[in-house]
Amino acid sequence: MSTPSIAAGAYRMTSALAGANQDMKAQTPTTGGADFANMVKSAVETVVDQGAKSDAQALAMTQGKANVVDVVTAVAETEVAMETLVSVRDRVISAYQEIMRMPI
Repeated sequence: MSTPSIAAGAYRMTSALAGANQDMKAQTPTTGGADFANMVKSAVETVVDQGAKSDAQALAMTQGKANVVDVVTAVAETEVAMETLVSVRDRVISAYQEIMRMPI
């Protein structure tokens, strides 16, 4: 699979997550202070922004305007951001499953 198609798939996934987050926010009354949904939204937006920067660097390289080192660095930063987001997601799912296993 090529890098642009991987990036497109990642954007599609994060857009779907962001859209689901907006739907949940519309249904849930908000309270004062920072909440978990805003934190997740911010993390997803950061990953999407990092991916966009990576794509821009790759496009600039194909046009001869960027250095290969800059492209590799941008892609590596995007990969780290995505892995971090997936790791947090896995931990949240694990915590939810553990809570569901608790006796009432």
